Amino acid sequence: MKKKGGVCMSDMDNLSVMSISVDHRTNSAPRVQEILTTNGDLILGRFGMHDPREENTGLITVNLRGPKTRITNMMDSLSGLDGVKVNHMEA
Repeated sequence: MKKKGGVCMSDMDNLSVMSISVDHRTNSAPRVQEILTTNGDLILGRFGMHDPREENTGLITVNLRGPKTRITNMMDSLSGLDGVKVNHMEA
């Protein structure tokens, strides 16, 4: 199996999409941003928006590629925050 930078290339082939719903944006948003920044090397693209009918509610979708363990760790960190719900789908 080919390796690049010490990582098996098959580990990097995991393409997926994550949705992050953030209730209480004003309280949770800085920590969500910190987690996403820490895992920025996994993120291929990101789109965030708020629901104009819901105060303090946001939705972020993230396209990811990377080792499943790192993606799972990021999901666990995000899910542990108050008012944050995470869904994940492998492509």
